Amino acid sequence: MQTTAVRVHRSESSPERTEQLAWKIAAVAADEVPVDDDVTEMIINRVIDNAAVAAASLTRDPVAAARSQALAHPRSSGGDGATVFGSSGDVRVSPEWAAWANGVAVRELDYHDTFLAAEYSHPGDNIPPLVAVAQHLAAARGLTGRELVRGIATGYEVQIDLARSISLHRHKIDHVAHLGPSAAAGIGTLLGLGPDVIFQAIGQALHTTTATRQSRKGEISSWKAFAPAFAGKIAVEAVDRAMRGQTSPTPIYEGEDGVIAWLLDGPDAAYDVALPAAGEAKRAILDSFTKEHSAEYQAQALIDLARKLHREHPEILVPGAIRSILIATSQHTHNVIGSGANDPQKYDPRASRETLDHSVPYIFAVALQDGAWHHVDSYLPERAGRADTVALWNTVTTSEDAEWTRRYHSTDPAEKAFGGRVEIVLADGSTLVDELAVADAHPLGARPFVRSDYVDKFRLLAADVLAPGEVDRFLDLAQRLPELSSTDLGALTLVARPGRFDTLPHLNGIF
Repeated sequence: MQTTAVRVHRSESSPERTEQLAWKIAAVAADEVPVDDDVTEMIINRVIDNAAVAAASLTRDPVAAARSQALAHPRSSGGDGATVFGSSGDVRVSPEWAAWANGVAVRELDYHDTFLAAEYSHPGDNIPPLVAVAQHLAAARGLTGRELVRGIATGYEVQIDLARSISLHRHKIDHVAHLGPSAAAGIGTLLGLGPDVIFQAIGQALHTTTATRQSRKGEISSWKAFAPAFAGKIAVEAVDRAMRGQTSPTPIYEGEDGVIAWLLDGPDAAYDVALPAAGEAKRAILDSFTKEHSAEYQAQALIDLARKLHREHPEILVPGAIRSILIATSQHTHNVIGSGANDPQKYDPRASRETLDHSVPYIFAVALQDGAWHHVDSYLPERAGRADTVALWNTVTTSEDAEWTRRYHSTDPAEKAFGGRVEIVLADGSTLVDELAVADAHPLGARPFVRSDYVDKFRLLAADVLAPGEVDRFLDLAQRLPELSSTDLGALTLVARPGRFDTLPHLNGIF
Protein backbone atom coordinates (compact mmCIF):
# COMPACT_ATOMS: atom_id res chain seq x y z
CA MET A 1 0.00 0.00 0.00
CA GLN A 2 1.09 3.56 -0.70
CA THR A 3 0.27 6.26 1.86
CA THR A 4 -0.92 9.71 0.79
CA ALA A 5 -0.64 12.57 3.29
CA VAL A 6 -3.81 14.63 3.04
CA ARG A 7 -4.16 18.11 4.53
CA VAL A 8 -5.96 21.38 3.86
CA HIS A 9 -4.29 23.94 1.57
CA ARG A 10 -5.06 27.60 1.01
CA SER A 11 -6.19 28.42 -2.51
CA GLU A 12 -2.91 30.13 -3.45
CA SER A 13 -0.98 26.97 -2.57
CA SER A 14 -3.28 24.21 -3.81
CA PRO A 15 -1.51 20.90 -4.43
CA GLU A 16 -0.92 19.74 -7.97
CA ARG A 17 -3.85 17.73 -9.26
CA THR A 18 -1.84 14.50 -9.32
CA GLU A 19 -1.06 14.97 -5.61
CA GLN A 20 -4.69 15.33 -4.54
CA LEU A 21 -6.51 12.46 -2.84
CA ALA A 22 -9.22 12.37 -5.51
CA TRP A 23 -6.54 11.86 -8.17
CA LYS A 24 -4.83 9.15 -6.13
CA ILE A 25 -8.16 7.33 -5.89
CA ALA A 26 -8.73 7.81 -9.62
CA ALA A 27 -5.30 6.34 -10.37
CA VAL A 28 -6.21 3.25 -8.33
CA ALA A 29 -9.45 2.94 -10.29
CA ALA A 30 -7.68 3.28 -13.65
CA ASP A 31 -5.02 0.68 -12.78
CA GLU A 32 -5.72 -2.45 -14.84
CA VAL A 33 -4.28 -4.83 -12.24
CA PRO A 34 -5.94 -8.30 -12.35
CA VAL A 35 -8.35 -9.35 -9.59
CA ASP A 36 -7.04 -12.14 -7.37
CA ASP A 37 -8.99 -15.40 -7.36
CA ASP A 38 -9.93 -15.24 -3.68
CA VAL A 39 -11.17 -11.68 -4.15
CA THR A 40 -13.28 -12.80 -7.11
CA GLU A 41 -14.80 -15.57 -5.00
CA MET A 42 -15.67 -13.11 -2.24
CA ILE A 43 -17.22 -10.71 -4.76
CA ILE A 44 -19.48 -13.55 -5.89
CA ASN A 45 -20.42 -14.18 -2.26
CA ARG A 46 -21.36 -10.52 -1.78
CA VAL A 47 -23.40 -10.36 -4.99
CA ILE A 48 -25.39 -13.32 -3.64
CA ASP A 49 -25.63 -11.68 -0.21
CA ASN A 50 -26.91 -8.41 -1.67
CA ALA A 51 -29.51 -10.26 -3.71
CA ALA A 52 -30.63 -12.22 -0.65
CA VAL A 53 -31.39 -9.17 1.46
CA ALA A 54 -32.90 -7.36 -1.52
CA ALA A 55 -35.29 -10.26 -2.19
CA ALA A 56 -36.46 -10.25 1.41
CA SER A 57 -37.30 -6.55 1.22
CA LEU A 58 -39.13 -6.39 -2.12
CA THR A 59 -42.59 -6.00 -0.59
CA ARG A 60 -41.58 -3.41 2.00
CA ASP A 61 -42.88 0.13 1.56
CA PRO A 62 -39.59 2.00 0.93
CA VAL A 63 -38.54 -0.57 -1.68
CA ALA A 64 -41.94 -0.48 -3.38
CA ALA A 65 -41.76 3.32 -3.51
CA ALA A 66 -38.25 3.30 -4.98
CA ARG A 67 -39.23 0.62 -7.51
CA SER A 68 -42.25 2.61 -8.67
CA GLN A 69 -40.08 5.70 -9.09
CA ALA A 70 -37.55 3.77 -11.16
CA LEU A 71 -40.19 2.19 -13.38
CA ALA A 72 -41.38 5.71 -14.25
CA HIS A 73 -38.00 6.35 -15.92
CA PRO A 74 -37.65 4.11 -19.00
CA ARG A 75 -34.21 3.43 -20.42
CA SER A 76 -32.32 6.29 -22.01
CA SER A 77 -31.11 6.25 -25.60
CA GLY A 78 -27.47 5.72 -24.65
CA GLY A 79 -27.76 2.01 -23.87
CA ASP A 80 -30.09 -0.90 -23.22
CA GLY A 81 -31.18 0.21 -19.75
CA ALA A 82 -30.89 -1.69 -16.48
CA THR A 83 -33.16 -4.08 -14.61
CA VAL A 84 -35.09 -3.41 -11.42
CA PHE A 85 -35.26 -6.06 -8.69
CA GLY A 86 -38.71 -7.65 -8.59
CA SER A 87 -39.77 -6.60 -12.08
CA SER A 88 -39.57 -8.62 -15.28
CA GLY A 89 -36.11 -8.88 -16.77
CA ASP A 90 -37.53 -7.46 -19.99
CA VAL A 91 -38.34 -4.17 -18.26
CA ARG A 92 -35.42 -1.76 -18.48
CA VAL A 93 -35.04 1.67 -16.89
CA SER A 94 -32.39 4.38 -16.95
CA PRO A 95 -29.34 3.09 -15.02
CA GLU A 96 -29.25 5.77 -12.33
CA TRP A 97 -32.83 4.88 -11.40
CA ALA A 98 -32.07 1.15 -11.36
CA ALA A 99 -29.16 1.96 -9.03
CA TRP A 100 -31.62 3.87 -6.86
CA ALA A 101 -34.32 1.19 -6.65
CA ASN A 102 -31.96 -1.74 -6.22
CA GLY A 103 -29.82 0.19 -3.73
CA VAL A 104 -32.86 0.76 -1.52
CA ALA A 105 -33.76 -2.94 -1.72
CA VAL A 106 -30.25 -3.95 -0.69
CA ARG A 107 -30.08 -1.55 2.27
CA GLU A 108 -33.67 -1.68 3.59
CA LEU A 109 -33.15 -4.53 6.08
CA ASP A 110 -29.61 -3.50 7.11
CA TYR A 111 -28.59 -7.09 6.51
CA HIS A 112 -25.61 -7.06 4.11
CA ASP A 113 -21.88 -6.58 4.59
CA THR A 114 -20.05 -4.10 6.79
CA PHE A 115 -16.62 -2.62 7.38
CA LEU A 116 -15.78 -0.77 10.60
CA ALA A 117 -12.70 1.32 11.34
CA ALA A 118 -12.23 5.09 11.74
CA GLU A 119 -15.54 5.23 9.83
CA TYR A 120 -18.11 2.52 9.26
CA SER A 121 -19.62 1.48 5.99
CA HIS A 122 -21.62 -1.07 4.04
CA PRO A 123 -19.35 -1.58 1.02
CA GLY A 124 -21.92 -3.84 -0.67
CA ASP A 125 -23.77 -0.59 -1.44
CA ASN A 126 -21.32 -0.22 -4.34
CA ILE A 127 -22.78 -3.20 -6.18
CA PRO A 128 -26.20 -1.85 -7.33
CA PRO A 129 -24.87 1.20 -9.26
CA LEU A 130 -22.11 -0.89 -10.82
CA VAL A 131 -24.48 -3.61 -11.99
CA ALA A 132 -26.90 -0.99 -13.34
CA VAL A 133 -24.23 0.70 -15.46
CA ALA A 134 -22.84 -2.67 -16.58
CA GLN A 135 -26.27 -3.79 -17.78
CA HIS A 136 -26.99 -0.48 -19.52
CA LEU A 137 -23.71 -0.37 -21.47
CA ALA A 138 -22.96 -4.10 -21.79
CA ALA A 139 -23.75 -4.31 -25.50
CA ALA A 140 -22.48 -0.84 -26.40
CA ARG A 141 -19.09 -1.33 -24.74
CA GLY A 142 -18.76 -5.10 -24.80
CA LEU A 143 -18.82 -5.34 -21.00
CA THR A 144 -18.75 -8.78 -19.42
CA GLY A 145 -18.70 -10.26 -15.95
CA ARG A 146 -14.94 -9.77 -15.87
CA GLU A 147 -15.27 -5.98 -16.09
CA LEU A 148 -18.01 -5.99 -13.47
CA VAL A 149 -15.82 -7.96 -11.07
CA ARG A 150 -12.99 -5.46 -11.58
CA GLY A 151 -15.34 -2.54 -10.91
CA ILE A 152 -16.71 -4.10 -7.72
CA ALA A 153 -13.16 -4.79 -6.47
CA THR A 154 -12.39 -1.08 -6.91
CA GLY A 155 -15.58 0.08 -5.20
CA TYR A 156 -14.82 -2.05 -2.14
CA GLU A 157 -11.17 -1.04 -2.09
CA VAL A 158 -11.80 2.71 -2.21
CA GLN A 159 -14.62 2.75 0.33
CA ILE A 160 -12.76 0.56 2.81
CA ASP A 161 -9.50 2.49 2.43
CA LEU A 162 -11.32 5.77 3.07
CA ALA A 163 -13.14 4.25 6.06
CA ARG A 164 -9.83 3.12 7.55
CA SER A 165 -8.46 6.66 7.54
CA ILE A 166 -11.13 9.36 7.60
CA SER A 167 -13.83 9.51 10.27
CA LEU A 168 -17.08 11.09 9.17
CA HIS A 169 -19.36 10.21 12.09
CA ARG A 170 -17.15 12.09 14.55
CA HIS A 171 -18.33 15.24 12.78
CA LYS A 172 -21.92 13.97 12.39
CA ILE A 173 -21.50 13.45 8.64
CA ASP A 174 -23.25 10.39 7.25
CA HIS A 175 -21.00 7.54 6.13
CA VAL A 176 -22.33 7.58 2.56
CA ALA A 177 -19.92 10.47 1.91
CA HIS A 178 -17.33 7.72 1.31
CA LEU A 179 -19.75 5.82 -0.94
CA GLY A 180 -20.22 8.47 -3.62
CA PRO A 181 -16.47 8.53 -4.44
CA SER A 182 -16.08 4.74 -4.19
CA ALA A 183 -19.01 4.02 -6.50
CA ALA A 184 -17.78 6.63 -8.99
CA ALA A 185 -14.32 5.04 -8.90
CA GLY A 186 -15.80 1.57 -9.37
CA ILE A 187 -17.82 2.72 -12.38
CA GLY A 188 -14.64 4.26 -13.78
CA THR A 189 -12.89 0.89 -13.53
CA LEU A 190 -15.88 -0.90 -15.05
CA LEU A 191 -15.87 1.38 -18.08
CA GLY A 192 -12.08 1.54 -18.45
CA LEU A 193 -12.01 5.33 -18.05
CA GLY A 194 -8.85 7.33 -17.60
CA PRO A 195 -7.83 8.92 -14.30
CA ASP A 196 -8.65 12.43 -15.52
CA VAL A 197 -12.32 11.54 -16.05
CA ILE A 198 -12.57 9.47 -12.87
CA PHE A 199 -10.99 12.31 -10.90
CA GLN A 200 -13.74 14.71 -11.96
CA ALA A 201 -16.47 12.16 -11.21
CA ILE A 202 -15.08 11.51 -7.71
CA GLY A 203 -15.08 15.23 -6.92
CA GLN A 204 -18.65 15.67 -8.10
CA ALA A 205 -19.85 12.58 -6.24
CA LEU A 206 -18.23 13.62 -2.97
CA HIS A 207 -19.46 17.20 -3.19
CA THR A 208 -23.07 16.10 -3.66
CA THR A 209 -23.27 13.21 -1.17
CA THR A 210 -22.18 14.85 2.08
CA ALA A 211 -25.05 15.08 4.55
CA THR A 212 -25.55 15.00 8.31
CA ARG A 213 -26.03 11.87 10.39
CA GLN A 214 -29.56 12.80 11.45
CA SER A 215 -30.68 9.98 9.15
CA ARG A 216 -29.32 7.57 11.80
CA LYS A 217 -30.25 9.51 14.91
CA GLY A 218 -33.42 9.87 16.96
CA GLU A 219 -36.55 8.68 15.16
CA ILE A 220 -34.81 6.86 12.32
CA SER A 221 -36.87 6.95 9.14
CA SER A 222 -37.02 5.13 5.83
CA TRP A 223 -34.38 7.55 4.52
CA LYS A 224 -31.80 5.31 6.20
CA ALA A 225 -32.28 2.90 3.30
CA PHE A 226 -32.59 5.64 0.69
CA ALA A 227 -29.38 7.52 1.64
CA PRO A 228 -26.85 5.02 0.19
CA ALA A 229 -29.06 4.44 -2.86
CA PHE A 230 -29.03 8.19 -3.43
CA ALA A 231 -25.21 8.15 -3.27
CA GLY A 232 -25.12 5.36 -5.85
CA LYS A 233 -27.53 7.24 -8.12
CA ILE A 234 -25.44 10.41 -7.78
CA ALA A 235 -22.27 8.47 -8.62
CA VAL A 236 -23.80 7.27 -11.91
CA GLU A 237 -24.81 10.81 -12.79
CA ALA A 238 -21.39 12.18 -11.79
CA VAL A 239 -19.57 9.75 -14.08
CA ASP A 240 -21.96 10.62 -16.90
CA ARG A 241 -21.19 14.33 -16.51
CA ALA A 242 -17.45 13.73 -16.25
CA MET A 243 -17.51 11.62 -19.43
CA ARG A 244 -19.12 14.62 -21.14
CA GLY A 245 -16.18 16.79 -20.10
CA GLN A 246 -17.72 18.48 -17.08
CA THR A 247 -15.48 19.25 -14.13
CA SER A 248 -15.74 19.20 -10.34
CA PRO A 249 -14.86 21.44 -7.38
CA THR A 250 -11.08 21.13 -7.01
CA PRO A 251 -9.41 20.30 -4.71
CA ILE A 252 -12.51 18.70 -3.22
CA TYR A 253 -10.83 17.17 -0.16
CA GLU A 254 -7.90 19.56 0.42
CA GLY A 255 -9.40 22.93 -0.55
CA GLU A 256 -9.68 25.72 2.03
CA ASP A 257 -13.45 25.61 1.57
CA GLY A 258 -13.47 21.87 0.90
CA VAL A 259 -14.91 18.87 2.68
CA ILE A 260 -12.10 18.42 5.20
CA ALA A 261 -11.83 22.09 6.16
CA TRP A 262 -15.51 22.67 6.83
CA LEU A 263 -17.18 19.29 7.37
CA LEU A 264 -14.47 17.15 8.97
CA ASP A 265 -11.35 17.87 11.07
CA GLY A 266 -10.95 21.48 9.96
CA PRO A 267 -8.20 23.60 8.39
CA ASP A 268 -5.47 22.03 10.52
CA ALA A 269 -6.48 18.47 9.69
CA ALA A 270 -4.02 15.83 8.51
CA TYR A 271 -4.83 12.30 7.38
CA ASP A 272 -2.72 9.44 6.08
CA VAL A 273 -4.73 7.48 3.52
CA ALA A 274 -3.28 4.18 2.33
CA LEU A 275 -4.24 3.05 -1.17
CA PRO A 276 -2.89 0.24 -3.39
CA ALA A 277 0.30 1.15 -5.21
CA ALA A 278 0.45 0.88 -9.00
CA GLY A 279 0.18 -2.79 -9.96
CA GLU A 280 -0.94 -3.84 -6.48
CA ALA A 281 -4.05 -6.02 -6.27
CA LYS A 282 -7.22 -4.62 -4.69
CA ARG A 283 -7.94 -6.92 -1.76
CA ALA A 284 -9.86 -4.79 0.74
CA ILE A 285 -13.11 -6.75 0.32
CA LEU A 286 -11.49 -9.58 2.28
CA ASP A 287 -11.37 -7.33 5.35
CA SER A 288 -15.14 -6.75 5.37
CA PHE A 289 -17.74 -8.92 7.09
CA THR A 290 -21.23 -10.08 6.26
CA LYS A 291 -24.17 -10.42 8.63
CA GLU A 292 -25.96 -13.51 9.86
CA HIS A 293 -28.57 -11.33 11.56
CA SER A 294 -30.60 -8.38 10.33
CA ALA A 295 -29.28 -5.68 12.66
CA GLU A 296 -26.43 -3.18 12.95
CA TYR A 297 -23.10 -5.02 12.71
CA GLN A 298 -21.98 -4.16 16.25
CA ALA A 299 -25.06 -6.05 17.45
CA GLN A 300 -24.10 -9.29 15.66
CA ALA A 301 -21.82 -10.68 18.37
CA LEU A 302 -24.21 -9.51 21.10
CA ILE A 303 -27.09 -11.39 19.43
CA ASP A 304 -24.93 -14.51 19.37
CA LEU A 305 -23.98 -13.98 23.02
CA ALA A 306 -27.65 -13.54 23.96
CA ARG A 307 -28.51 -16.79 22.15
CA LYS A 308 -25.74 -18.56 24.08
CA LEU A 309 -26.99 -17.23 27.41
CA HIS A 310 -30.54 -18.29 26.50
CA ARG A 311 -29.34 -21.86 25.89
CA GLU A 312 -27.04 -22.15 28.88
CA HIS A 313 -28.99 -20.27 31.57
CA PRO A 314 -32.73 -20.91 31.27
CA GLU A 315 -33.18 -19.77 34.87
CA ILE A 316 -32.66 -16.12 33.88
CA LEU A 317 -35.54 -16.23 31.40
CA VAL A 318 -38.23 -16.20 34.10
CA PRO A 319 -39.94 -12.76 34.18
CA GLY A 320 -38.45 -10.68 36.96
CA ALA A 321 -35.34 -12.85 37.31
CA ILE A 322 -33.08 -10.06 36.02
CA ARG A 323 -32.50 -6.81 37.90
CA SER A 324 -30.17 -5.16 35.39
CA ILE A 325 -28.03 -5.81 32.31
CA LEU A 326 -24.92 -3.78 31.55
CA ILE A 327 -23.17 -4.21 28.20
CA ALA A 328 -19.57 -2.93 28.32
CA THR A 329 -18.49 -2.29 24.76
CA SER A 330 -16.70 0.06 22.40
CA GLN A 331 -17.21 3.81 22.32
CA HIS A 332 -18.81 3.53 18.91
CA THR A 333 -21.30 0.85 19.90
CA HIS A 334 -22.19 2.66 23.12
CA ASN A 335 -22.72 6.04 21.46
CA VAL A 336 -24.35 4.99 18.19
CA ILE A 337 -26.61 2.04 19.01
CA GLY A 338 -26.40 1.93 22.80
CA SER A 339 -27.71 4.03 25.66
CA GLY A 340 -24.86 6.49 25.11
CA ALA A 341 -26.72 7.81 22.07
CA ASN A 342 -29.17 9.42 24.53
CA ASP A 343 -32.04 8.61 22.17
CA PRO A 344 -35.24 7.85 24.11
CA GLN A 345 -36.54 6.23 20.92
CA LYS A 346 -34.12 3.34 21.49
CA TYR A 347 -36.36 2.33 24.43
CA ASP A 348 -39.71 3.09 22.77
CA PRO A 349 -41.81 0.02 21.87
CA ARG A 350 -43.59 2.16 19.26
CA ALA A 351 -40.32 3.01 17.50
CA SER A 352 -39.78 2.29 13.81
CA ARG A 353 -38.00 -0.83 12.65
CA GLU A 354 -35.14 1.39 11.49
CA THR A 355 -34.79 2.68 15.05
CA LEU A 356 -35.04 -0.73 16.70
CA ASP A 357 -32.29 -2.23 14.52
CA HIS A 358 -30.07 0.54 15.90
CA SER A 359 -30.97 -0.21 19.53
CA VAL A 360 -28.69 -2.70 21.26
CA PRO A 361 -30.86 -2.64 24.42
CA TYR A 362 -33.86 -3.81 22.39
CA ILE A 363 -31.91 -6.30 20.29
CA PHE A 364 -30.19 -7.94 23.26
CA ALA A 365 -33.42 -8.20 25.26
CA VAL A 366 -35.34 -9.91 22.44
CA ALA A 367 -32.48 -12.23 21.46
CA LEU A 368 -32.05 -13.23 25.11
CA GLN A 369 -35.74 -14.02 25.52
CA ASP A 370 -36.16 -15.81 22.19
CA GLY A 371 -32.77 -17.45 21.79
CA ALA A 372 -33.00 -16.48 18.13
CA TRP A 373 -33.19 -13.54 15.76
CA HIS A 374 -35.47 -13.13 12.74
CA HIS A 375 -35.28 -10.38 10.14
CA VAL A 376 -39.06 -9.79 10.30
CA ASP A 377 -40.55 -11.37 13.42
CA SER A 378 -38.02 -9.83 15.83
CA TYR A 379 -39.14 -6.33 14.79
CA LEU A 380 -42.91 -6.75 14.70
CA PRO A 381 -44.81 -4.12 16.72
CA GLU A 382 -46.45 -6.83 18.79
CA ARG A 383 -42.98 -8.29 19.56
CA ALA A 384 -41.59 -4.93 20.60
CA GLY A 385 -44.67 -4.16 22.70
CA ARG A 386 -44.74 -7.32 24.80
CA ALA A 387 -44.91 -6.30 28.45
CA ASP A 388 -42.21 -8.71 29.65
CA THR A 389 -39.93 -7.57 26.83
CA VAL A 390 -40.41 -3.89 27.62
CA ALA A 391 -39.66 -4.58 31.28
CA LEU A 392 -36.43 -6.46 30.44
CA TRP A 393 -35.49 -3.96 27.73
CA ASN A 394 -35.57 -1.10 30.23
CA THR A 395 -33.02 -2.86 32.45
CA VAL A 396 -30.42 -2.85 29.66
CA THR A 397 -27.79 -0.12 29.46
CA THR A 398 -24.43 0.15 27.74
CA SER A 399 -21.12 1.71 28.77
CA GLU A 400 -17.88 2.44 27.01
CA ASP A 401 -14.99 0.19 27.95
CA ALA A 402 -11.49 1.39 26.97
CA GLU A 403 -10.27 -2.10 26.09
CA TRP A 404 -13.23 -2.84 23.84
CA THR A 405 -12.71 0.55 22.16
CA ARG A 406 -9.03 -0.27 21.62
CA ARG A 407 -9.90 -3.63 20.11
CA TYR A 408 -12.57 -2.06 17.91
CA HIS A 409 -9.89 0.18 16.35
CA SER A 410 -7.09 -2.40 16.30
CA THR A 411 -5.46 -3.06 12.93
CA ASP A 412 -4.56 -6.60 13.99
CA PRO A 413 -7.27 -8.94 12.64
CA ALA A 414 -6.59 -11.38 15.47
CA GLU A 415 -7.69 -8.89 18.14
CA LYS A 416 -10.04 -6.55 16.29
CA ALA A 417 -13.42 -6.98 17.97
CA PHE A 418 -16.96 -5.65 17.70
CA GLY A 419 -18.62 -7.36 20.66
CA GLY A 420 -18.62 -6.71 24.36
CA ARG A 421 -18.92 -8.01 27.92
CA VAL A 422 -22.35 -8.52 29.47
CA GLU A 423 -22.86 -8.22 33.23
CA ILE A 424 -26.28 -9.47 34.37
CA VAL A 425 -27.37 -8.75 37.94
CA LEU A 426 -30.11 -11.14 39.02
CA ALA A 427 -32.96 -10.38 41.41
CA ASP A 428 -31.24 -12.35 44.19
CA GLY A 429 -28.12 -10.17 43.86
CA SER A 430 -25.95 -12.75 42.12
CA THR A 431 -24.24 -11.88 38.85
CA LEU A 432 -23.67 -13.58 35.53
CA VAL A 433 -20.84 -12.34 33.31
CA ASP A 434 -19.96 -13.43 29.78
CA GLU A 435 -18.43 -11.87 26.68
CA LEU A 436 -18.00 -12.41 22.96
CA ALA A 437 -15.52 -10.57 20.77
CA VAL A 438 -16.74 -11.42 17.27
CA ALA A 439 -19.92 -12.78 15.76
CA ASP A 440 -20.24 -16.48 15.01
CA ALA A 441 -20.26 -15.70 11.27
CA HIS A 442 -17.06 -13.60 11.47
CA PRO A 443 -13.94 -15.13 9.80
CA LEU A 444 -12.58 -15.76 13.31
CA GLY A 445 -15.95 -16.68 14.79
CA ALA A 446 -17.47 -20.01 15.79
CA ARG A 447 -19.05 -20.61 12.35
CA PRO A 448 -17.41 -18.41 9.69
CA PHE A 449 -19.57 -17.73 6.63
CA VAL A 450 -18.55 -19.66 3.51
CA ARG A 451 -20.18 -19.95 0.07
CA SER A 452 -22.78 -22.46 1.24
CA ASP A 453 -23.89 -20.02 3.99
CA TYR A 454 -24.36 -17.23 1.46
CA VAL A 455 -26.37 -19.59 -0.76
CA ASP A 456 -28.48 -20.76 2.21
CA LYS A 457 -29.11 -17.15 3.24
CA PHE A 458 -30.30 -16.36 -0.28
CA ARG A 459 -32.59 -19.39 -0.42
CA LEU A 460 -34.09 -18.55 2.96
CA LEU A 461 -34.71 -14.87 2.29
CA ALA A 462 -35.87 -15.30 -1.31
CA ALA A 463 -38.27 -18.21 -0.72
CA ASP A 464 -41.33 -16.05 -0.05
CA VAL A 465 -40.83 -13.76 -3.05
CA LEU A 466 -39.13 -15.75 -5.82
CA ALA A 467 -40.23 -18.99 -7.45
CA PRO A 468 -37.87 -21.94 -6.85
CA GLY A 469 -36.75 -21.90 -10.46
CA GLU A 470 -35.89 -18.22 -10.22
CA VAL A 471 -33.84 -18.87 -7.09
CA ASP A 472 -31.83 -21.55 -8.89
CA ARG A 473 -31.46 -19.42 -12.03
CA PHE A 474 -30.02 -16.47 -10.15
CA LEU A 475 -27.65 -18.59 -8.05
CA ASP A 476 -26.30 -20.32 -11.15
CA LEU A 477 -25.73 -16.98 -12.87
CA ALA A 478 -24.15 -15.27 -9.87
CA GLN A 479 -21.72 -18.11 -9.23
CA ARG A 480 -20.48 -17.81 -12.80
CA LEU A 481 -20.05 -14.04 -12.51
CA PRO A 482 -16.55 -13.67 -14.05
CA GLU A 483 -17.63 -15.77 -17.05
CA LEU A 484 -20.83 -13.89 -17.85
CA SER A 485 -21.24 -12.50 -21.36
CA SER A 486 -22.66 -9.09 -22.17
CA THR A 487 -26.05 -10.72 -22.67
CA ASP A 488 -25.80 -12.63 -19.40
CA LEU A 489 -25.28 -9.41 -17.42
CA GLY A 490 -28.81 -8.32 -18.31
CA ALA A 491 -30.17 -11.40 -16.54
CA LEU A 492 -28.40 -10.61 -13.26
CA THR A 493 -31.64 -9.60 -11.55
CA LEU A 494 -34.50 -10.96 -9.44
CA VAL A 495 -37.96 -11.54 -10.89
CA ALA A 496 -40.74 -11.85 -8.31
CA ARG A 497 -43.40 -14.55 -8.37
CA PRO A 498 -46.36 -13.60 -10.61
CA GLY A 499 -48.87 -11.56 -8.63
CA ARG A 500 -46.56 -11.12 -5.64
CA PHE A 501 -46.97 -7.34 -5.71
CA ASP A 502 -50.69 -7.28 -6.53
CA THR A 503 -51.75 -6.47 -2.98
CA LEU A 504 -49.26 -3.65 -2.52
CA PRO A 505 -50.78 -0.17 -2.51
CA HIS A 506 -50.39 1.88 -5.68
CA LEU A 507 -48.00 4.68 -4.84
CA ASN A 508 -48.46 8.00 -6.64
CA GLY A 509 -45.98 10.84 -6.75
CA ILE A 510 -44.76 13.36 -9.29
CA PHE A 511 -43.38 10.92 -11.85
